[in-house]
Amino acid sequence: MNETRREYLKRLNIVLNFIENNLDTNLSLEFLSKKAHYSTYHFHRVFLTVVNERLNEYVNRKRIERIASILLVNPTPSLKDLAYKYGFNSDNSFSRGFKKYYGISPTKFKSEGKELLSKIGIEPFSSEKYICSIDNIKQWIKMNAQITIKELPELKLACISNIGQFEKAGSMFQKLMEWGHQKRVLDTSNFKAITIYHDNPNVTQTSKLRFSTCVTISESINADGEIRQIDLKKSVYVVGHFEIKGEEISKAWKSMCVWVIENGYEFRDGDYFEIYHNDHKTHPEQKFIMDICIPLEKTENIRLEEINNVNLSKNNSQNQECENNLDYHQLINYMKELRLFFQKEYDTTFKLGKIYQGDPNFSYFSLTTEELKKQKLKFVIILNHKELYFSICLSGQNKSIRKKYWKIFKGSDWNKYHLAESIEDSLSIIDQTIVEKPDFSNKKNLTEKIEKESMKFIKELKSVLE
Repeated sequence: MNETRREYLKRLNIVLNFIENNLDTNLSLEFLSKKAHYSTYHFHRVFLTVVNERLNEYVNRKRIERIASILLVNPTPSLKDLAYKYGFNSDNSFSRGFKKYYGISPTKFKSEGKELLSKIGIEPFSSEKYICSIDNIKQWIKMNAQITIKELPELKLACISNIGQFEKAGSMFQKLMEWGHQKRVLDTSNFKAITIYHDNPNVTQTSKLRFSTCVTISESINADGEIRQIDLKKSVYVVGHFEIKGEEISKAWKSMCVWVIENGYEFRDGDYFEIYHNDHKTHPEQKFIMDICIPLEKTENIRLEEINNVNLSKNNSQNQECENNLDYHQLINYMKELRLFFQKEYDTTFKLGKIYQGDPNFSYFSLTTEELKKQKLKFVIILNHKELYFSICLSGQNKSIRKKYWKIFKGSDWNKYHLAESIEDSLSIIDQTIVEKPDFSNKKNLTEKIEKESMKFIKELKSVLE
């Protein structure tokens, strides 16, 4: 990324955060331009180019969506008071803007808002729907969630923000992990991968939703292009722990909202976020193990004994055990050394892939040859950070390739190495643990052992494949 764009993103993130937190104050072009340290003309052009929306349209939309959010939960507030509070100079200008965005007047939205939003693809939380299906929802929550009310400690995060492009979340996390390793600021003893949602999906179209992918850091940072710091303050949350498929995440969020209302708690205006405890691609059923965190008002309904003060760091015995092992940065550094070794020793034999470090629990790199490339196959050397062992596997470029070769091995009398139970449950076709309990104090011997076992595995598999 060139320096100019890095600076644009840095300054715009500051402005976008200010807008979200100050919708009821002066948000004129002149004021926000000064906050970004640009001329009004230049700032307007930069904002439109990066955000893909004109500043005044963005601000009006955010204000209208905020009012719509309020009306969905509580239709009793005066429209006139809401309009003036959120920066509209007259009832007429507010009504015109509201109707332009939602297609109906704010008065009519009070009674028909939920139905309207469903029609235009924004699915709001619907009290009618949950009343009709409350028993099913309660049963689903009981089967799929562990729900607790917790006072979460402050979290210091590095993040990258985006608007609507959720398919980029994986690459955003990967970029954060690589950056954090390079800067040596990842909080590896208390690592969390988090997505924060800055907009209410009940009133904001998916293509307009602003979100941030985040990782925990051990110290404060300065903004570095699109990477900046967010601090989640210590506060009370209802936390739902789930192990679910990707298509069920939306249902989990809605069910959590139902749980909050059914149990008489009050939502607080704060950060709504997800914490991920695994890489779903490595799960046997491709499921996400995650927490959904919704901020709550600390009302009389919440008795002090119901709040579990949670320390997200490990207990003393775990910390002691952790001290005896290498931390994330040291493990990644060794993987870089290992990759460099293979690159030097087998430069004419293999083409090596980059080191994957998008998950704190494991890292890996691939080795392939021209012949394997034609077959769309590759070997992968993996370091499991959590259980601390090295393995190697034969993998394929995609699921159909893996399935093709898995069936070939499954139908043969192959029994040399472990064959995946099902290709649906694994990214590998055949795998083998090559080093258990590695001794990192003697890296030379460790590398030689990995080389020996890896080349043995590769040689035998290559002869079969040929």
